[in-house]
Amino acid sequence: MLFDTPVRLGVQIQPQHVQYSDIRDAVLRLEEIGVDVLFNWDHFFPLFGEPDGEHFESWTMLSAWAEQTERVEFGALVNCNSYRNADLQADMARTVDHISKKGGDTGRFIFGTGSGWFQRDYDEYGFDFGTAGSRLNALAADLDRVVDRWGKLNPAPTRKIPVMIGGKGEQKTLRIVARHADIWHSFVTPDELPHKFEVIEKWAETEGRDLSGLVVSNELKDRDEDVADALYDAGTRLFTLGFGGPDWDYSLVERWLRWRDSKNA
Repeated sequence: MLFDTPVRLGVQIQPQHVQYSDIRDAVLRLEEIGVDVLFNWDHFFPLFGEPDGEHFESWTMLSAWAEQTERVEFGALVNCNSYRNADLQADMARTVDHISKKGGDTGRFIFGTGSGWFQRDYDEYGFDFGTAGSRLNALAADLDRVVDRWGKLNPAPTRKIPVMIGGKGEQKTLRIVARHADIWHSFVTPDELPHKFEVIEKWAETEGRDLSGLVVSNELKDRDEDVADALYDAGTRLFTLGFGGPDWDYSLVERWLRWRDSKNA
């Protein structure tokens, strides 16, 4: 796992309770002040606050970000596998990847994906909710299809699109991480990380995969710098911060950018 790489800061722009013009302005400002990665989320309704408040869809937004931005990597934290055919997801990701290529050698898209959990999305949009186990089984099978489709598309993706998978379940989720992930995102504590690494490494042996390049990601929500320092010491190198409007608190982002820079000095 990549413990000797620079710390990066990702900001998840919450696509709720604001107009899209506010989101567009936030994307511009966050890229300008030095954020490394921008995320949204893949839901159809607000996750908190007014349940029927303003909300926008993930993938169409990501296409706009691909065109608007110049430097940051970006993606969903995370895409819901249940909502779209796996081969279509691969084609969408490849297309957004190409849109984001701006003078460099490659695009900047990160394919963050997961099995889904917010039942209202499923019920109101007509998707089968199933069980947590059935959704994870579908994710495992569909990721094989996504990777296979990337190998068939013309033109191919501009690079090996990084796959980001979130979760900590040891029997299914971490096996999917071991098989497919370039970035593993979780909410686990610093004390939990060594055990989770052991589980991932055991699954990697089963899958016959070298995980020396795996990047460990974690969330900064409600955490102070002491906890962030402990996560860093345990191996975390991508830190994500939830960011909502309309009262965008850029000073919070700037504080964590200074912390990032102190780690990379």
